[in-house]
Amino acid sequence: MALNPRPAPDSVAVVLCTYNGARYLPQQLDSLLAQTLTPQRIVIADDASSDDTWTLLEAFAERARARGIAVDLQRNPRNLGYLRNFEAALRRAEEAIVFLCDQDDVWYPNKLADYLEQFRARPRLNLLHSDSRLIDGEGRELGRRMFQTLEVSAAELAAIHAGRGFEVLVRRNIVTGATTALRREVLAQALPIPDAEHPELERSAWVHDEWLALIAAATGEIDCVEAPTMGYRQHGGNQIGARQRSLIERLGGGKQRREHMQAMVAKLDSLRAHLQRAGLDVGAAKRAAIDARIAHLRLRLDLPANFARRWPLVREEWRHGRYLDYSAGLRSMVCDLLGLR
Repeated sequence: MALNPRPAPDSVAVVLCTYNGARYLPQQLDSLLAQTLTPQRIVIADDASSDDTWTLLEAFAERARARGIAVDLQRNPRNLGYLRNFEAALRRAEEAIVFLCDQDDVWYPNKLADYLEQFRARPRLNLLHSDSRLIDGEGRELGRRMFQTLEVSAAELAAIHAGRGFEVLVRRNIVTGATTALRREVLAQALPIPDAEHPELERSAWVHDEWLALIAAATGEIDCVEAPTMGYRQHGGNQIGARQRSLIERLGGGKQRREHMQAMVAKLDSLRAHLQRAGLDVGAAKRAAIDARIAHLRLRLDLPANFARRWPLVREEWRHGRYLDYSAGLRSMVCDLLGLR
């Protein structure tokens, strides 16, 4: 991906993607104009909406331009889908720091300013994300935060703050795209986002936030703000929501667990291929971590049905810490011991 000439180091672009978002979009647009720091540009990509979204965006563009904000407003002639629409919009961002924005959330006024302060102070910081408060369709707080819903641990937060974000993300994604900002250079390293290696497997395609976060963590540092910087709306129509899993779902096995591991192997294979193809120097330790997680998942997928043969393999994975490093720890080990497949 070719980049335009280097932008000013403090320049900010917000990339907003929309599709039939008329019900909640006005609150998000208002929250962008209420920021204490004015972005240089807002890139908007509408994915062929059939409701009043385009009319709202045209009116917003006039308001934003009146405040000195450049607005790049485009409408797709046909629906590209969430991932490809976001990818195309990201390619149009010319500023140094790029913020990802969903159509149905509400940003807190200091979000842009607080993030930019971090990027100014930390030249190696590739990506910054945050916690968020979950809100309902009417904007009322649901009493939960995103990190709580994702069960983000104190150890994971400590690792990210210490510059070990890649070891967290190679195990699982905890980065929410709507809370994310990244340096423009990451886009040159990350795009295009690979297609699914095995489309027949559910969730075998990369989601834009987990892909961008992994590339950012592989090539530099990432960090997170533990305080919420926005209201993350839950209304039943989210492309990617924040539903809390039940105990049965966390402990259950069967086809869904197996397909999740198969999909993750395929995704990590594509990550490994991308790093090689793009010539990204991520270091031996990070490449080894990818290889180790793939090997761990493949071992789990191939565990024998016979308990006497399965038990020694599970024991060795636990003894070497690989269930903690690359799966859900004790929960995953117990499921494998019980043969919940």
